[in-house]
Amino acid sequence: MTRTWFITGVSGGLGRALALAALDAGDIVAGTVRKAADRDALSALGPNAHGFVADVTDEAAVAAAVAGAEALSGGIDILVNNAGYGLTGAVEETSLDEARAQFEANVFGPLAVLRAALPGMRARRCGHVINITSVSGLAAWSGTGIYCASKFALEGLGEALAQEVAPLGIKVTNVAPGGLRTDYAGRSLTRASEVIADYADTAHMAPKLLAQYAGQESGDPARAAAAILKIAGADDAPLHLLLGEDALHYAMRKMGQMTTEIGDWAGLSTSIGFPKT
Repeated sequence: MTRTWFITGVSGGLGRALALAALDAGDIVAGTVRKAADRDALSALGPNAHGFVADVTDEAAVAAAVAGAEALSGGIDILVNNAGYGLTGAVEETSLDEARAQFEANVFGPLAVLRAALPGMRARRCGHVINITSVSGLAAWSGTGIYCASKFALEGLGEALAQEVAPLGIKVTNVAPGGLRTDYAGRSLTRASEVIADYADTAHMAPKLLAQYAGQESGDPARAAAAILKIAGADDAPLHLLLGEDALHYAMRKMGQMTTEIGDWAGLSTSIGFPKT
């Protein structure tokens, strides 16, 4: 059965790999890009490829793109919130404007897409929402605090949404990749404008490490796309899917540390209740 995908941010990286994989599977792909040239390049891939110029921070453009995708066939079957970008800088170094811009793209953009696409899915009582978050949305690391915060927010949004739409036949999966060999650490990465010397040995290591390993990341975008195709629309699709050995390592380390800490302080946690009578 041919399915219709709506994928944000398909001009490169995981979004493009996912679009190509879905097209190879014989599905229909509606993808958002920010430039007309990228739209035309996507549409040139074949009759099942449809590009829409829409920045996810533009709610009206998002609504128009979703409406266009809905009109292609019987409606959107699989929605992938992929568009977003990275930001490095210590929390103190990051201006409110820079933080707001990060949340506009990484949180409010996906929310706009969801608000536009969910009415159709609800009417059909089916569909699968896939949010591309990050292992950084589960395990934060110094120098990427605002980026991590945006991905933590998207994780929480997806978890709550899953509970809300499950009775309506709609599935939700938060996909958290580790490092992928894309341009994330290149043109897609921004840096806070302020620089505070005191963070030289902590937060300032983040852009250095990203630059050092750029082009050497262990994750293959094509294999990541193939993994997403395996769970897309599946009856037993997971709520959380980690992609990459590094993602698995950092997420499990964080969960282990958190479990230990919760246990160590359980007595204090339970001490605040009213005395039992």
